[in-house]
Amino acid sequence: MRYFAELAYNGTRFFGWQRQLNQVSVQSTLEDAFSTILNQPIAITGCGRTDTGVHAKQYFIHFDFDGSFPKGFDRRINKFIGPDIVIYRFWAVNDEAHARFDATHRAYEYHLGFQKNPFAKETCYYYPFAASLSIDKMQQAAQLLLSYSEFFPFCKSNTDVKTMICKLQRAEWEEVEAGQKLIFHIAADRFLRGMVRLIVGMCLNIGTEKITLAEVQQAMDTQKRLPKSLSVAPHGLFLTDIRYPFFDNGAASLLDFDR
Repeated sequence: MRYFAELAYNGTRFFGWQRQLNQVSVQSTLEDAFSTILNQPIAITGCGRTDTGVHAKQYFIHFDFDGSFPKGFDRRINKFIGPDIVIYRFWAVNDEAHARFDATHRAYEYHLGFQKNPFAKETCYYYPFAASLSIDKMQQAAQLLLSYSEFFPFCKSNTDVKTMICKLQRAEWEEVEAGQKLIFHIAADRFLRGMVRLIVGMCLNIGTEKITLAEVQQAMDTQKRLPKSLSVAPHGLFLTDIRYPFFDNGAASLLDFDR
């Protein structure tokens, strides 16, 4: 049978989502834990790949397992995977359900702080140049993106994707904490490799007048690289919202492991 699980993780101490040779990743941590407790090899598929240092407030996986879950499996697996990952719940799903390919909506946040905060150094990018930043221009740059469906200028090089088309649904900056912090919100059906961090970097370059809105528009119209590209640090980035059609129509059943 196939199962889904909803989880979250702090990506600071992981070498990204995907299993890597001689590195600790979120995927390898989960697969090792599941395989040990269920006493058979378990392969886990995630809803997407996150880079080293990137976090997920909401994330989904699927895995196949034909045996019986041990009593208190949810409690045991959470203890085994350590403090940086939490699994919230499990579902039984159709055997064809896929955590990555069936997702219809993905949303990210990027957290940008103007005050140095040692308690947020893993989850918020400290930007000490707020005085030179035009938030209005950054908002204009974000809104400009909603007019386009192809995003080659915001894809890392050496990618193997077949299409640059993404259906953007949201792109905007929000001021919080009395103007001491910005959160960039972006949502689409899919994202390209490195796309969100490059978009945030572009907005910062716009806000500090290192590039112009006209240059961004030209790059998008011609689908060519920007004259100056900036990929911001990964630790301010969060995957926040993943949606599936079969969770809305009741096709999945929540599992109770009888603690």
